[in-house]
Amino acid sequence: MTTTKMNQKSAVYAAVTSVLKEHGIVFEDGLNISGVMTRELRGAVNAILVEGFRAGGIELDREYTESELKAYVSGLQSNWLRKDKRFNGGTQYVAKNPGSRAGSGDSMLKNLRALRSTLSDPSDIAEVDGHIASRIAELNVSKVQTTVDFSALPADLQAKFKK
Repeated sequence: MTTTKMNQKSAVYAAVTSVLKEHGIVFEDGLNISGVMTRELRGAVNAILVEGFRAGGIELDREYTESELKAYVSGLQSNWLRKDKRFNGGTQYVAKNPGSRAGSGDSMLKNLRALRSTLSDPSDIAEVDGHIASRIAELNVSKVQTTVDFSALPADLQAKFKK
């Protein structure tokens, strides 16, 4: 017999609604509960989720140490409290800083950003910002790998651009 695991979104929803009910807080889907979730309530939700992961009842793609799991669960709860329309007043989630993770895996970009954080001279910061912008543009261009079927182009363009 195979046991099905609960997905993380459902687990957060179940844990939050359970904790709210346990504390006598009336909840209906679509309410904005950001003001209701105290440190104590969030801690109770985290405890339920950690136990669910430990027991294997919630989907998890890799192993975590105890401290990593607690940090993961805290972020997971925050994520779904913001994004789940049942918790955020029914609004569509919009990232505050879209693209802020652009190039986060690129060593050169990481080091440029680290260098920028050490600078105080506005002209030095502007110079490094220029390099950061160039590197992000370079990374974005390398993502778009367009292949051109030169045989489908007019003859003059085939001759000019075919390599």
